[in-house]
Amino acid sequence: MARPREVPGFDCDEPFAAAAARIVGVRAMEVFEHSHGVLDMDEIEHLHDMRVATRRLRAAMEVFETCFPRKRFRKGLKKVKALADALGKRRDHDVEIGFLAKVAAEAPEADREALRSLVESLRAEQRQANDELAPYLAEKRLRKLRRRLEKLVKAAGE
Repeated sequence: MARPREVPGFDCDEPFAAAAARIVGVRAMEVFEHSHGVLDMDEIEHLHDMRVATRRLRAAMEVFETCFPRKRFRKGLKKVKALADALGKRRDHDVEIGFLAKVAAEAPEADREALRSLVESLRAEQRQANDELAPYLAEKRLRKLRRRLEKLVKAAGE
């Protein structure tokens, strides 16, 4: 898993809103840094890293909610949650498949075929979840989300 960026600690003299802008800005940047290769189902760590980054961003946004304009905050958080949900749906299948593949490898021969069949069924669901995730990772949509979050961060820093 990719390490999160270092976010400088709080300065007691720094306004809370300035800290909010700085921290949410860093967390948002991480989301976009991890957006490449997410749809590659052979390299599931890309998706995992982006999902973790969206969870960190969401947590930071919620901690600093009072620092942001209400309407802009709600819209931004809604978009981040939708992305996180789509990532999570695909990730759930990744985890299930990985677990069942290990179980199948160690299972008695009589059970292996049933487990392999279940894994193949889950792979079909994984592909479907990947197809549903793809629009969230489209360049235009990510660019709009980035602009929305930049405006949110700017509004907190003002």
